[in-house]
Amino acid sequence: MSKPSPDVYEQGRGMDAHNKVMRDIRAQKDKTYDPHEPTRVWIDEDRTPGGVYQSLTIILNTGGCRWARAGGCTMCGYVAESVEGGSVAHDALMDQIDVCLDHEQEQIEAGEADGKSGLIKIYTSGSFLDEREVGAETRRAIAETFADRERIVVESLPDFVDREKLADFTEQGLDTDVAIGLETATDRVRHDCVNKYFDFEDFIEASEHAEAAGAGVKAYLLMKPPFLSESEAIEDMKSSVRRCAEYAHTVSMNPTNVQRYTMVDELYFRDGYRPPWLWSVAEVLEDTADADAIVVSDPVGHGSDRGPHNCGECDDRVQKAIKDFDIRQDPSVFAEVSCECEATWDAVVEREKSFSLPLAR
Repeated sequence: MSKPSPDVYEQGRGMDAHNKVMRDIRAQKDKTYDPHEPTRVWIDEDRTPGGVYQSLTIILNTGGCRWARAGGCTMCGYVAESVEGGSVAHDALMDQIDVCLDHEQEQIEAGEADGKSGLIKIYTSGSFLDEREVGAETRRAIAETFADRERIVVESLPDFVDREKLADFTEQGLDTDVAIGLETATDRVRHDCVNKYFDFEDFIEASEHAEAAGAGVKAYLLMKPPFLSESEAIEDMKSSVRRCAEYAHTVSMNPTNVQRYTMVDELYFRDGYRPPWLWSVAEVLEDTADADAIVVSDPVGHGSDRGPHNCGECDDRVQKAIKDFDIRQDPSVFAEVSCECEATWDAVVEREKSFSLPLAR
């Protein structure tokens, strides 16, 4: 049984009552994980400022996000996949890297990958730059391991973005990006709907630290956190993408999916939450295609009740258009897909109100 508990870092941020509820939900977790195995690894394709790369995405299994262990974000269940005890040893983390490299080699030999991936993306379901999750020794060893690649992305909360830490990668000659889970440029939505403690000004400061280190910034946004109507979520994303484009070269909009051991899951179970429509994702991407940044989206779990979805008939077609847009950045792809359920979506956008039950599942 997981029993996450806060420490001094997480307390006193004005969210203690909310975090207590979140801890009670997360304590229901009863599964354990092998510290020598990564949470996930896969090969994909991504657009970056340096062009389109084959990418190796690695999610390391660490002790988990320290904010999530205090209670954390309303939609995030990743801490439930973390190793018990709060930390993972250096040797075990490097074993995870070896598993990922073996996976890449297997994909190459099977003809599923075109040689070594030029882009490496490393996540921890928390903050890679938090040395409680990934120590300095491990960070430097990972930088050396991937020194023969072209570009690397590491994810972190803004608190831990530090010039010296990023220098471990830039000094290897790697084009380095730090991905920050901002979720929204609207402080009230981030605090009250996402339960994330920092402000937009903290994101700006982190982007300045990254720039000083010669690194770029990738901003992660959250499409439709709980307590927003469909129309409010759309407008929040449109404004957030444009504000983020002033500080980040890439903005990745992630539609909310319903993960276990989260407040969103509790609301969903009681018919109080519906993930965003894929039409909403397309609407935001089409509207912000002229923003001064690469704007992408990866609707995880698309087409399922717990993931972003439309009517079930058109989900795959719209998802394909979104993926096509991610690579080509051409909004005309959305004119090529249509479905009768757009009328239902239009009605939802027009009529759904804040803090109400979804009009359509």
